[in-house]
Amino acid sequence: MSKDALARVPGERWHEADGMHIEVRGLAPPAPFVQIIKLVESLIVPSAIIVHHDRDPLPLYDELAQRGWSVQRMEGDVDEFRLRLTKDC
Repeated sequence: MSKDALARVPGERWHEADGMHIEVRGLAPPAPFVQIIKLVESLIVPSAIIVHHDRDPLPLYDELAQRGWSVQRMEGDVDEFRLRLTKDC
């Protein structure tokens, strides 16, 4: 686990140059799903969202696709599923 991940708490959101980040590791289902959907819905101007998750959130993919979002897997920590969400044009 990276030093950055150790400093984050479940549910925390922050901005970096590559977009809005959300930490959902450590949250029990369905909290990660709910937190991610709330974030997607809250963006006035859609920007990239980087999700830090501890498992592959399969049910999330269909829900995001229905809302016009694409998902890409990114390299992350060894114990992490890091995803990049982008709004389809």
